Amino acid sequence: MPPAWNIIASYWADEAKTIEAFRTGKGIAWGDHDERLYCGVSAFYRNAYRGSLVSTWLPSLDGVVPRLESGARVADVGCCHGHSSIIMAEAFPKSRFVGFDSHLGSIAQVRANAEAAGVADRVTFEVAKADGYGGGPFDLICFFDCLHDMDRPVDAARHAGRHLAEGGTVMLVEPFANDRLEDNITTVGRLYYAGSTMLCSAHAISENGTHVLGAQAGQARLGDIFSKAGFGHFRRAAETPFNLILEARR
Repeated sequence: MPPAWNIIASYWADEAKTIEAFRTGKGIAWGDHDERLYCGVSAFYRNAYRGSLVSTWLPSLDGVVPRLESGARVADVGCCHGHSSIIMAEAFPKSRFVGFDSHLGSIAQVRANAEAAGVADRVTFEVAKADGYGGGPFDLICFFDCLHDMDRPVDAARHAGRHLAEGGTVMLVEPFANDRLEDNITTVGRLYYAGSTMLCSAHAISENGTHVLGAQAGQARLGDIFSKAGFGHFRRAAETPFNLILEARR
């Protein structure tokens, strides 16, 4: 947890930008924040992924682990510093992974992380937006704690659907939230509402898109996004105090 306090440091450094965003309604793009934000967010989520992704979350998805064990193609959309891709690549050496992120600084860092972890032979990273990447079809497409930041989440989900292999799965990992505001007045909920105001919603507003979901969207609203994108199957596969793990299929 200590490295995650870089997020708070970035809030202090970005105070003037935040005040201006509230005054003007223009938001703050993800790439315009203080540099400490990116390593702070990476540190905050990395340990959750290390502790749960391979042992619990992937096995909770129908039929995904056998495909990964035999050799699958996986897209990690909004990969940030790439810890999710690297963890999966370490666990499933027969599979191939591609991480996509629109933030150039994160892509530069993640390539160094992959080299250091010894998985650069099976995981690559590219600069691309969530509705602009190619390289499919993919057996598994992952969104780790990022869909709620996007200004056009329906477009991102629809793009994922177009790039899924036959029988493929989308794994959506999102901050834990109930569907009603009054059920989110908890320690975790307060943390996420604060982060949503400063980061998630601010970025979506800056993009002038169709949605500002924020970090407390909840399963029902996220399910509606995937329904509008043409998915017929959507369920909660697992949960932790900090995350919802959701499965979507065409």
